[in-house]
Amino acid sequence: MKITIKTVVKASLTAVWEAWNTPEDIKQWNAASDDWHTTRSTVDLREGGSFLSRMEARDGSAGFDFDGIYTRIVPLRIIAYRMSDGREVETEFVERAYGVVVKTVFDAETENPAEMQRAGWQAILDNFARYVEMKRPPR
Repeated sequence: MKITIKTVVKASLTAVWEAWNTPEDIKQWNAASDDWHTTRSTVDLREGGSFLSRMEARDGSAGFDFDGIYTRIVPLRIIAYRMSDGREVETEFVERAYGVVVKTVFDAETENPAEMQRAGWQAILDNFARYVEMKRPPR
């Protein structure tokens, strides 16, 4: 099953792209709730390149690596990757007059309900939009 999430970021396409793909930025926005954070991030943004975000509970009780291999890169437009568990993800960036539409479509996993997955990924995407808008004010 595929799950789709999206948001609008009121910033330039370049600012959105850079914040999405810069490890220091990723560590600032990549969490679904305040009790989690990303402690480490690496990005080799090219087809066949890898990425990793180490996500941990702030209290140290849990953590996991979110990682995979990029399968398609269209600069300033599309990033697709295969996660280490084999699931496919594609994120599209579309510039509009009112901002950049960021849309991600991902394969659901089987351990958690689809709505829980959608809510978690959407929360991260909403954090991303807030972060970019605070870091790089709207044009």
